[in-house]
Amino acid sequence: MVRLKSLQLKLTLFLLLPVALFLAGIGVAGYLYIRNSLFSQWQEAAILRLERAAHRMDMLLSGPRQWLEALGQTGHGPRGEETQQWILQQLEEHPGVSRVTLHWREGTAPRAPVARVTPPQYFYPDGQEVVGLRSELADAQGRNLGQLEVLVRYDYLMQDLLTSGWMQSNMACLVSQTGIYLAHTNPAMASRHCLGETQNPLELAMREEMQQKTSGTLMGGDWVIGFYRLHQAPWVIMLHAQASQILAPIYRFRNYYLAGGLTCLVVILMLIRLGVAPMVTAILMMSQKAARVATGEYGDPLPVRSQDEIGRLTRTFNQMMAGLKERDFIRNTFGRYVDEEFARELLRRPEAARLGGEKRQVVILFSDIRGFTPLAETLSPEATIYLVNRHFSRMIEIIQRHRGIIVDFLGDALLAFFDPLDRPLTPVVRQAVRCALEMQVAQEKANASEPYYPALPMGVGLHTGEVVVGNIGSESRAKYGIMGAAVNLTHRIQGQALGGEVAVSEAVYRHVQQEATVKRKFQVYLKGVQEEAVLYVVENLTAEEPPPAGEEDTGLQGLLAGAQPTFPEDSS
Repeated sequence: MVRLKSLQLKLTLFLLLPVALFLAGIGVAGYLYIRNSLFSQWQEAAILRLERAAHRMDMLLSGPRQWLEALGQTGHGPRGEETQQWILQQLEEHPGVSRVTLHWREGTAPRAPVARVTPPQYFYPDGQEVVGLRSELADAQGRNLGQLEVLVRYDYLMQDLLTSGWMQSNMACLVSQTGIYLAHTNPAMASRHCLGETQNPLELAMREEMQQKTSGTLMGGDWVIGFYRLHQAPWVIMLHAQASQILAPIYRFRNYYLAGGLTCLVVILMLIRLGVAPMVTAILMMSQKAARVATGEYGDPLPVRSQDEIGRLTRTFNQMMAGLKERDFIRNTFGRYVDEEFARELLRRPEAARLGGEKRQVVILFSDIRGFTPLAETLSPEATIYLVNRHFSRMIEIIQRHRGIIVDFLGDALLAFFDPLDRPLTPVVRQAVRCALEMQVAQEKANASEPYYPALPMGVGLHTGEVVVGNIGSESRAKYGIMGAAVNLTHRIQGQALGGEVAVSEAVYRHVQQEATVKRKFQVYLKGVQEEAVLYVVENLTAEEPPPAGEEDTGLQGLLAGAQPTFPEDSS
């Protein structure tokens, strides 16, 4: 009884924990989503209001600046001195201007006509709630006459910040781009002088952010700061808000969600305890079996003792285990480079599942990239592997589509064969030739469509002959492949093909001579062969070939029949 109760407790925890994690995940995801939404709304509203306030402050600053510009523009007229006196009077009476001061250079006649006024420089008098605009004055000959200083009150510039209702914000302030506090709406900040002087990480980050961007928001701890840079002055408006005020709605949602989640867990716990007993044994058996399958130990299928959902689950588990066992056997025997349907067809033959093999006629294909060895010496290892993998990915797809079996990759070369099994050899030979031609067309298109990468001209050789076909290796590790003199002969034939050519032996040509278009025919002595061999370079096949079983015609056969590509001649 104690043992049964312990199993029920474990299964209860195993079932309840995922539910708890799911509810927690939903809660966290919802919390983060709503939290980000609230912050996004605050950020958008804050940046919009800061932009409007900055624009208003720029407009207020533009008034004194325009009078200063007008002062320099009127000095050339016949009544320039009178006009400038009037401009200075208007500048003194301008709203927000607390004082206008002319500092004449020693030796300069007072009220001398001013012909040029430099753009104002900003300065900040100590102990005063004003900002100064200082411009240099010069006469028509460019001689310095003195300086003109205009003091503008901060409360005039920040009137929008002082009167506007800022959404969920504690303070708005004005700082220079170097971080010096100029003005603020919170009296508690009166003792502060510089942004970041308390080594607050958020304020330090804000100082760096202001140097790089015109606007933005930063968050740290319980504070959020938005800022916007003015255009007329080297100042930045900042808006401070507490995250707890912004997130007040989500905090209420969190409390309600926690109460509802706990109630849901209690109800689920009660339901689990009522229905867990009959499932304990079956689930434990499947858990133990799954652990053995994970290590590669399949064993016998689980017994099915009921017809209910647990029984159906057990049968499904057994089917899954059988499928995994078959898939692992296919991969261990034929590797990853054999079409799965064709691999199952091979497995129906008794000799495919045991070591050794049998002699029979197959078509062998050997391809190699021309000039790749000197090219690889000029490339990095990463670039070399990338080019080879990019090339093989296209070739593997084409060979699998034509029901070819890839035996091995030898550097930049590829060895494959086409097994007729119980079918006539001639259709398989045609299929192999079409596969080789399609490989060349695909490679030519790749070379043309990717001009930034080196072109990879490829030579392909085809031969048909008797080889040993079967599993090569040991009981623990075997590979389905071929062995025999015909393999070496195919390699020699491939070596005679130029870049972009498909060279076939006379044995292959006899099967396709009625529909093959031959670019050239030549005789050559091949290494290991005493007699002179006759080879043919095939350009295309004119006859149509039905698509492989289980596939639709993709139109590539028609493309191959009409395409006559030209490739740069190269040798390996």
